[in-house]
Amino acid sequence: MKLFIRLVVVGISVFVAVVGVVILLQLPDESAPRAEASAVDQPVVDGRVRVEVLNAGGVSGVARKATAALRSAGFDVVWFGNASSFSRVESVVVDRVENSNPAQSVAAVLGIRNVRSEPDSNLYLDISVLLGSQWLLPVDSSQSKEITTLWWDPRGWLRR
Repeated sequence: MKLFIRLVVVGISVFVAVVGVVILLQLPDESAPRAEASAVDQPVVDGRVRVEVLNAGGVSGVARKATAALRSAGFDVVWFGNASSFSRVESVVVDRVENSNPAQSVAAVLGIRNVRSEPDSNLYLDISVLLGSQWLLPVDSSQSKEITTLWWDPRGWLRR
């Protein structure tokens, strides 16, 4: 009889845990950008725009943050990493193919005002982004939640 009671208690505990996980997986993902906000706020990318993002200011993690923002806006970030030096204070978006529209869109996503044209067909890129030490990812006021997945969110664990 005691064994039967233990099995029932364990069975109920497992059932409650499974139901809890299923409920968590069915909840809307509040950390993801809302569809209506992203459709309005993000620029339209027409075709493939190849971008490199370089940390030119020496602030840790900025190239990765900018890369995530650009990829979520539809840009193809083909390289991100450190620039040859960390002396830049102001950020700049450099057009490499003499087409300022994609460069202006990248600048808008990253909140960078300085856009210039320096064509270079040897780079196989459309745009270079040099992030200075004062660059900060602009905060979208229409989204109250952080864009990145929180470490304790089990939905993020299952997506990887």
